[in-house]
Amino acid sequence: MEKQSDLISDGARLPVVEEFFSLQGEGYHTGKAAYFIRLGGCDIGCNWCDSRFSWNPNLHPTVETKAIIDRVIESGADSVVVTGGEPLMWTLDILCNGLKNKNISTFIETSGAYPLSGRWDWICLSPKRNMPPVTEICKVADELKVIVQNENDFEWAEKYHGMVSGECRLYLQPEWSRFESIIPEIVEYIKKNPTWRISLQAHKYMHIP
Repeated sequence: MEKQSDLISDGARLPVVEEFFSLQGEGYHTGKAAYFIRLGGCDIGCNWCDSRFSWNPNLHPTVETKAIIDRVIESGADSVVVTGGEPLMWTLDILCNGLKNKNISTFIETSGAYPLSGRWDWICLSPKRNMPPVTEICKVADELKVIVQNENDFEWAEKYHGMVSGECRLYLQPEWSRFESIIPEIVEYIKKNPTWRISLQAHKYMHIP
């Protein structure tokens, strides 16, 4: 009989923090309806993180991946966003294969600190200083979304601009708690560097998950 730890490691079970059907609130797909799966576990530890409740995977029950897929199908959603925590701490092949077999598009939000698993229609890379992304994921990212907390983050953003492909969409997103103070700097930066766009956390303004 397989141990629970083996089931987690191969992706047959995943530590689920929450699941919900909502609208994408950030980046390129803002406004798009999608089913969100937030997985537990993150060892990056950003001081401004708004989902700290997801960091400890032991606080969240492991769920059969097949049951997760069934709930997506029942929701009627045609797209799934897998987020965290850091979702790539877990093997996501079983989840993605099950969704793709039902013609459901797969999107991931990741820091890129762990190797890529799963089959993705869209990869949003949001690099973090504490654990920089692996080089391989930079090459396949569809979207680069850099959280801006202070002016030093513009240099950090340009570093990864140079590592992603020319087709990758580029976004600067204000750190929520510093929104008022950092927005003017982001606006001026994008005016001078128009390859970038701004990402606002629209779901917070709409008061939806």
